[in-house]
Amino acid sequence: MNACELMTRLCDVIDAHDWDALPALLHDDFICRYVHTGETFGRDSWVRLNAEYPGFDHMVLEDLVGSDKRAVGRCQVTVFVEGRLVHFEVATFITVRDARISEMTEVWTDVALTPDPGTRPN
Repeated sequence: MNACELMTRLCDVIDAHDWDALPALLHDDFICRYVHTGETFGRDSWVRLNAEYPGFDHMVLEDLVGSDKRAVGRCQVTVFVEGRLVHFEVATFITVRDARISEMTEVWTDVALTPDPGTRPN
């Protein structure tokens, strides 16, 4: 699979909550970096984080750009928090080696954020 196909498959597997299928998409030395928190995860810890994430509902791939070895996708993610559906957006950048994802960088944000008027030019 090329990078775009792998990104699409990754999102489909996560959306389906098919945690047993997730490791097969990831290289043995897979590494994921969360830019927004500074955290780094290996394959097993990243799969576990996703599988055990409380309240996870859906992941929908909204935009995808890529080449044979690299791709970036923007997804909408919904999670139930205290019975309320919360929306997030994530930008995911992947690098492919040996037909599996070897590197990933994710940037998450809450879509309910509002800009601080003091930080915007007039």
